Amino acid sequence: MVNITQKNTTLRKAVAKAVLSVSKQETINAIQTKGVPKGDVFEFSRAAGLLAIKKTSDVIPDCHPLPVEYAAITHEIEGLNIIITVEVHTIYKTGVEVEAMHGAAITALTMYDMLKPIDKAVEIGSIKLLHKRGGKSDRFKDVDAELSCAVIVCSDTISKGDGADTAGKTAIERLKQYGLETVAYEIIPDEVAAIRDKAEALSAGKIDLLLFTGGTGLSPRDVTPEAIAPLIETPIPGIMEAVRHYGQERMPYAMLSRGVAGFIKDSLVITLPGSVSAVNEAIDALFPHILHVFKVRSGYRHSSSD
Repeated sequence: MVNITQKNTTLRKAVAKAVLSVSKQETINAIQTKGVPKGDVFEFSRAAGLLAIKKTSDVIPDCHPLPVEYAAITHEIEGLNIIITVEVHTIYKTGVEVEAMHGAAITALTMYDMLKPIDKAVEIGSIKLLHKRGGKSDRFKDVDAELSCAVIVCSDTISKGDGADTAGKTAIERLKQYGLETVAYEIIPDEVAAIRDKAEALSAGKIDLLLFTGGTGLSPRDVTPEAIAPLIETPIPGIMEAVRHYGQERMPYAMLSRGVAGFIKDSLVITLPGSVSAVNEAIDALFPHILHVFKVRSGYRHSSSD
């Protein structure tokens, strides 16, 4: 099975369709009047489809068990065709398109089984996904503008040359996955003045996204939050709440991070811990949906100038 431990839990939806065809109007009449010997075709097949949705991971080996928050199955008669539509919702880390298609397939197959004694030419046509939403790919479409980024590593040890940076370089590589160019990368000591000066300079240079790594913990030299917080004009507490929540589900010390986030002028600044694992977890928690903030911010600036 695919590893989904790094994914976020979000509302995900999928709609699938199957088409079942009969050969004569008499079959349609029998369905509508509930005259099929095996019983009510629509209700029996709907029940079978709902069970199939819930049991998808039992019969499709690579499907993850997941909570089904909502499922609906409808039938629509169009001539000699019956259109089966299945909609499934979940709040989870992976989508429900296979669940929706499995539900559609079993609904159609149940109808086939019930109808074949009275119509030997009944057949199942296409089974396909109509649409899905709620995954990372949806949110990746949310920003179409090119954004510039800066990655700043706050570390006494690395700035002195006594160690090599891995967290900052990890951030740069992860940003590339979302088409984000890092135009500035620097290593500075854990000094309030140095951190503050760098943030102000980058913001004045109209860099869209500033990622600071390191200095968000509880040691005496961890001063990144103290340096950045007074500069933030528009705090966004939910950003770091999301990072800490995501991290806390994976290791018990994430709650100790004191990172802050918000806008300095038009630059979004996010302060992250200094380890590679923490940087990866933060980017998994925030991206690409955090990029929506630039669309909102742009719209706000535009409307305020009208």
